[in-house]
Amino acid sequence: MKPEDVRELGEADIEQHIEEMQEELFRLRFRSATQALENPMLVRTLRRDIARMKTILHERSFEQAEG
Repeated sequence: MKPEDVRELGEADIEQHIEEMQEELFRLRFRSATQALENPMLVRTLRRDIARMKTILHERSFEQAEG
């Protein structure tokens, strides 16, 4: 997900997406321990998308605290 797309979402939507992605990441990691993944780069992509969303949430909370 691109940062522009994430910035268009509300905070509740972003948090919901983060939860869904974390659950999917957990399932992928569990599956990778038992069998080979079709696309191992998906784990990396999910981790980066989660980090990107958390960063945007942090930026918003920082902007609200300043004024």
